[in-house]
Amino acid sequence: VQLQACGGGLVQAGGSLGLSCAASGTIFSINVMGWYRQAPGKQRDLVATITSGGTTNYASSVKGRFTISRENVKNKVYLQMNSLKPEDTAVYYCNADRVLRVGDALPSGYWGQGTLVTVSS
Repeated sequence: VQLQACGGGLVQAGGSLGLSCAASGTIFSINVMGWYRQAPGKQRDLVATITSGGTTNYASSVKGRFTISRENVKNKVYLQMNSLKPEDTAVYYCNADRVLRVGDALPSGYWGQGTLVTVSS
């Protein structure tokens, strides 16, 4: 399974940016998809997750500003980021958790390659 994320870039504070991520491979189902981010010198932290049923979870720092959504049929997840702040600057990683591949008995998790988001003040 491969995750391909895109949409990062440079934006001014207060601006908006959208990320998307597509999972490909012999996928039967993906339970949870999400976004994490890692700022320079810091650990990787959760940004938002969404289940196949549409249940969402957000980090408190992004709640009300970011919106996660997904298209189950296309195995895609999106992150719309509004009112961006300089502290949102990080490499954003797409994650697919509890992925069941065709023929597998147990689910696995996968990470995308990361996309850089830079918010200038």
